[in-house]
Amino acid sequence: MPHTITLTGDSLTLADLVVVARQGAQVRIAPDAAARADRSRAAIQRLVERGAAVYGVNTGFGRLASERIPSDNIRQLQRNLILSHASGMGDPLPPDVVRGMMLLRANVLLRPTSGVRPLLAERLAAMLNAAIHPVVPEQGSVGASGDLAPLSHMAMALIGEGDVDVGPPIIGGDAKPVRLPAGQALRDAGLDPIELEAKEGLAFINGTQAQSAILALVAHDARNLWRTAHAAAAMSIEALLGTPVPFEQRIHDVRPHRGQHRSAELLRELIEGSEIRESHRTHDPRVQDAYSLRCAPQILGAVCDAIEFAAGVVEVELNAATDNPLVFGDEIVSGGNFHGQPVALALDVLAIALTTLAGVAERRIERMVNPDLSQGLPPFLTSNAGLQSGLMMVQITAASQVAECRVLATPASVQSIPTDANQEDFVPMSMVAAYKAQRILRNAQRVVAAELITAAQGLEFRKPLRPGRAVEEVYCRVREMVSPLTDDRSLTPDLERVTALVAQEALI
Repeated sequence: MPHTITLTGDSLTLADLVVVARQGAQVRIAPDAAARADRSRAAIQRLVERGAAVYGVNTGFGRLASERIPSDNIRQLQRNLILSHASGMGDPLPPDVVRGMMLLRANVLLRPTSGVRPLLAERLAAMLNAAIHPVVPEQGSVGASGDLAPLSHMAMALIGEGDVDVGPPIIGGDAKPVRLPAGQALRDAGLDPIELEAKEGLAFINGTQAQSAILALVAHDARNLWRTAHAAAAMSIEALLGTPVPFEQRIHDVRPHRGQHRSAELLRELIEGSEIRESHRTHDPRVQDAYSLRCAPQILGAVCDAIEFAAGVVEVELNAATDNPLVFGDEIVSGGNFHGQPVALALDVLAIALTTLAGVAERRIERMVNPDLSQGLPPFLTSNAGLQSGLMMVQITAASQVAECRVLATPASVQSIPTDANQEDFVPMSMVAAYKAQRILRNAQRVVAAELITAAQGLEFRKPLRPGRAVEEVYCRVREMVSPLTDDRSLTPDLERVTALVAQEALI
């Protein structure tokens, strides 16, 4: 079991989120963070007692902010807010996303700017530790006042409403969750539903935690995929008798993009010690390789820089105060930190970058199966072309996935539709961007898996020459799961097995 993650409101990391969301790490609240939240809560209570008009505390919400709410209706106001805004639709968000949302929301509620009781963060931590996961529909947020619908569905569980899935805390195993009414699941875990006080409903649902949880997980997976994409690229370069000359450090020193340097270095390491390269070093008539080989560092390097940009955005967002209004000492200030534009833009950039990664991988697959481009490899990488179709359909399937990625890569962050009677007149559509990025990531993982299988088959025809030492290690890892193609067979099981491997870990 991973170590316990302690929430302070300002020290959460991307690695922390991943171990809680997917590996079942326990969560605790730092006592000093709870004490700070108590002090912030006292400021809200003083305002309520004085009868001052404060948005979301004793007023309506959004376009209804001018409506004053009597003090004896403040609790009902917060409950009504949660129930009315829990209007999402569609399939439930995956358990790791929901766990990430819960962790992020607990963390932000501990900030002294939120003005809520530490009980809310403590209850979210207790639910995480008991593997109680609210059922949260994926559709319904435009990312404007934060993820109102998804966070409301999450908040419903705290007040004993709606449904939850119970277990397992470790995502990806064989155990299946049990769906229960939230009230029953809380009772079974020895927890009581919470009655929300002034501002607590609004503080819970104003924020970017659904979109940010998805961005965090996609950025984490994209980093792993980026490394595996180099393993696939290096295998393809070896199978296609490509030259490592374009990866020499001096070339990249004069164009010093960080990602490009990292990419070239990885490719040099992967191909080092290649017998295949030595076999054609002195008598190869080609002057230059195709761009999908020669420009791999420039293409994948730019992808790396985009991934790191997105990861940098979410690393800020993990500990950002994104609710409204914000508490600064005894002053309550309304602002717009809940707006998801930074996250939406990062998700769109990530979607474009992963589409690029998938697209260039598919081009190398095409070169390996096409006898006009494959430097002597047999058509579709089969010894009996005509009678057998070999890996023909692997390239076609990869092409279909890249085509879908390209459609989905159209930015969502510029697709504003005003909401809330035009009070929210420019919205970022962050959750649309998040959905698209998730789908593109899955497709990119599949295309890289297809390249790994294709390149491994290509290397069969270069034997007895051996590829670079690191490439050979990756080849052997693929061969643990997929045997060489000698007769036609359905390749779906092979593709699915390698895709699962690619999704779980970086192969280098």
